[in-house]
Order: sequence, then C-alpha cells, then structure tokens
Amino acid sequence: MTVVGEAPTVRVTGGRVVGRIDRGVAAFLGIPYAAPPFGARRLLPPAPPVPWAGVRDAGRYGPTCPKTPGTPLFPETVIDGEGCLNLNVWTPDPQATGLPVLVWIHGGAFTTGAGSLPGYRGSSFARDGVVCVTINYRLGAEGFLYLGNGVANLGLRDQLAALAWVRDNIAAFGGDPDRVSVAGQSAGAVSVATLLAMPRSAGLFGQAIAQSGSAARTLTPDAATDVAARLADALGVPPTRAAFREVPADALARASTALVAASQVPHDPTSWDVLPFAPVVDGDTLPAHPFDAVRGGAGRGVRLLTGWNRDDTRIGLVPTGMIDAVDETMLAGVVAALGGPDGTVQRYRSARPGAGSGELLAAVTTDRSLRLPITRGVEVRLAGGAGGNWLYRFDHGSTSFDGRLGAAHAVELPYVFDLLDDESARPLIGADPSAAVARTVHGAWVRFVTDGDPGWPRYDLASRNTALLDAAITVVADPDGAERAGWPD
Repeated sequence: MTVVGEAPTVRVTGGRVVGRIDRGVAAFLGIPYAAPPFGARRLLPPAPPVPWAGVRDAGRYGPTCPKTPGTPLFPETVIDGEGCLNLNVWTPDPQATGLPVLVWIHGGAFTTGAGSLPGYRGSSFARDGVVCVTINYRLGAEGFLYLGNGVANLGLRDQLAALAWVRDNIAAFGGDPDRVSVAGQSAGAVSVATLLAMPRSAGLFGQAIAQSGSAARTLTPDAATDVAARLADALGVPPTRAAFREVPADALARASTALVAASQVPHDPTSWDVLPFAPVVDGDTLPAHPFDAVRGGAGRGVRLLTGWNRDDTRIGLVPTGMIDAVDETMLAGVVAALGGPDGTVQRYRSARPGAGSGELLAAVTTDRSLRLPITRGVEVRLAGGAGGNWLYRFDHGSTSFDGRLGAAHAVELPYVFDLLDDESARPLIGADPSAAVARTVHGAWVRFVTDGDPGWPRYDLASRNTALLDAAITVVADPDGAERAGWPD
C-alpha cells in the first residue's frame, strides 16, 4: 500500500487503484471485479476484469447495472456506463491485517438497486473495525433470464465472482479472506440464502446475514422458462438468447420491470411474493432447491443471522392507502388463498384487540411470506446439522405515514448501517430516527461479523429463541407462537 497525499493506493486484480478518505476511513469505489457484461459478453457468465494501465481512480462510484427508476421511498442511483460489475470497499486501515469483512448484496426484487445507494455506505462498519464491501450484480433479464440451455443465474454468478474477488484481494485492504460474512436484504437476502446452497460458494464466506428474505423464492425451470416466453412476447422477439441480446439494455430493463409489475397486482396481496426474475433451480449452478440442499448439509459450517421486520408487508399496504380499503371479505379471501386454516383470522384478531382488517392483513401476510419461510429455512439448516443460527425480529416502527408504516420492509436498513443522517432514508424511517436503535442493531451486526455471535442465544427447536430488536434487545421464546403454529407446514 502506498499513499498519495491522503488518498490511499492499493494493487488489486487488474491493476492499482487510488481511493479517498470518507468520514475518516479509506474508501475505494467502483473497482471492477469482472469485465463489462455487454457486447460479446452480454447474457453470458462473468469474465475476469480487464486490466488497466497506471493508477485507476477509485474515488467515485462506478456505473450501475441497467434498471428502471426508483420511487420516493426507494430512490435509485443511476450511473451510466458498461463497466457495471464493480464493487466498493471501505476499510479502517489498508495497512492492517486480519480484519473481519462484510460483503453486502443489495435488494430490489432483482430488478432495481445498486451497491452505490447512499444507504449502503460502508463507512460506519469501517469505523467499527469491519472492512465493508458493497457490490453490483446484473438485474432483471440481464441477470436472471432462463432459457433452459445451460446458462442460468447470471446475477448469482456475478455475486460469486465478486466474492471470489474479495477472497483474492481483500487482504490488500486489511481484510482477512477467512473472516468473510455475506449479507443482504430482501432480494439480497434471497441471494444469500440461495448462495448457502450453491456448491460454487464453498469456501467464499464463513458467515451469512439474511434480512427479510429466504430461499423459498427460487423458481422451477418451468416457471423460469415461462417468464422468458412472456418477456419475449412483450418485446416481440423469439425467446432465444441471440434475440434478447439484440434488445437494447434499457429496453430490456423496462420490459423486465413491467413484467414484475404485471405479476404483482396492487389489490391482490397474494401476488406480492411473485418474483418473475429470481434464482432458478437449473440443476447445475443450483442443483437442487436450496431447502433440500441445506437439509442435506449444504452450508452446514456457515453461521447464519436471519430474521424479518415485524410489519414487513405494510410497505405495500400503507403508502398506497390499501390498508384502509381492506374489509373482512378481502381479509378472509386472502387468508384462504394463502392456505390459512379455519380460525386463522380469529387467532390473529385475538392477539390484536381493536386492529382493523387491513392491520390484520399486514400481520398475516408478513408471517406467511416472510416469518414462516425464514423460520423454515433455519429449521432445515438444523436438520442438516448446521447449529450456528440466530433469529431476530426488527420491531422499531417508522414515524412515517403518521406512524402507520411501523417496522415495515427495509426500515431496518439505516439502523443496520448506522446512517441516520442519510436524507434519502427520511421518507421511509421518518424525520427523527432513534440513535439508540442504531447503536443496538448496528452493534449486533458488528458483533456477529467480528465475533460470530450477535449477542443473544442461538435458535433451536426447543427454545425458538428470537431477539426482538428495538432500542434494546429482548429475547423471547417463540414470539406469537400460536400464530406461527396455526399455519400448515
């Protein structure tokens, strides 16, 4: 490592990079971990990064992968350029050795997001002794198109390529390649849970964090090829790789997003779990459904911290006003469609005196789409011999929408990253976020990444210990257990 003024310089695969100082730590931004996935490389597995001459400027973020614009609650960063397979590194000291490493995989329904979003700035983790890496990966059809011809899960392969880059290069930033934790939220959590089951991930990380997402979201080959056929029909092209490669990247991104929107009907909460672009069990990169692979011992040696937000699905109910439009007929219909047995509505209502139909719907759909598959994922790990599992529920509510948003999907992110000064997060978390919650939650994540234990008892079937996260940590055995137990397996 050499220093040019205050700008640190390191050598990585491809050449030398010069970073900058960000809030007292060293930041290296926009470093290519793979070649640009366009031209002859489009819709193919990632290739090694193209070497460069001289010292590359790593003082600003690199291009983002093709996607569509965000929303007020989830604003997007769009940076043009073909070199979108890049990553960002924050480190407390490039000259250190043996520091723990956190690699962050962003969410966004596999169609939006980027490692360069303001809410994923890694400076607070670096401040607390962790080398933090955030990555881009291909989205929509660019990353998850499946045509049944031997090329699948390109977005996941990008993630594996980024993790391999970390293994080979993180020591140059003070990190220990044997102390890597991979983490993600929403689609990022689906990715993390799926990576645990992929043979090619072996040895790339020893710990994992999955926030509000599970491996239950994978697609069968038939479902994935149906998505490709519908996408081709919408674009007016044959469902072949050659034809899709002729579609401009921005047009393919728009069509991918439109297909997601058509699949997720606003007034049908049972459709909100539909992810047309997601990991597919192709028999090669992902040989079996992740639950089956994990039950068979895949990822057994990896420690896992996972959980959900108490009011996750309010993110689709409150901002739209739909929470007030739900009546008893709709509530009963959704519960039935989700497989809820007789008495399910009464069970939830008895635990929430005075709750309206929309509030009960939020509780039901949060459990069915997130709590239950996340918990099941932990339990199949236990069946496969993986004893290092910690479960949490994030309970701190947002003050947005007059407090009705609650602990909705993604509300935990500014607290995990301890970035309460991020103005882009205000619409989601409110104008006066709690520093105490950030200290508690960010501190638990730092402890897990650093020491392999977030600070509460492990989950097992005898105790079902779950940490409720707010300004403090409260450990509860099987919170709302009657509701959990009331659903069929």
